[in-house]
Amino acid sequence: MKDAIAMTQDPHAALQIRRLLPAQWKDAYPVMAQLRALDEAEFLRRVRQQSCAGYELVGAYQGGALVGVMGMRPVQTLARGAYLHVDDLVVDAAVRGSGAGRALMAYAEADAQARAMALVFLDARPEAIAFYERGGYALHPAPSMKKRLAAVP
Repeated sequence: MKDAIAMTQDPHAALQIRRLLPAQWKDAYPVMAQLRALDEAEFLRRVRQQSCAGYELVGAYQGGALVGVMGMRPVQTLARGAYLHVDDLVVDAAVRGSGAGRALMAYAEADAQARAMALVFLDARPEAIAFYERGGYALHPAPSMKKRLAAVP
């Protein structure tokens, strides 16, 4: 699969989507901080840790500026087989509606297909459900559940 997808949303500034290298992860923090309440050091620690299991950051650039970030990872389960999971998707508030989110999701879908995966899963905040539905996503019938455990020392 090509690692950069150019989409022309604005004739003056092409939108480019590409994987971020570890040296670029810090650049993603200001955008990701609009979605995740983490300080920069904790963000970088978690990305490093998750990258050991295949997690990757993908950036949307417009006019050379990073305007959107997506975190994704390949997953294999007995119930679903192989699929791509989008853990994080955020577009800078100043450029939401520009097509960056759609372009990032198109990149995830193309990446999943290149890996011979037929599914993309994600967890959506209630305010983002309509965005994903417009892209062809549907609510999964199996609800997610969690239980907070006592802190581990």
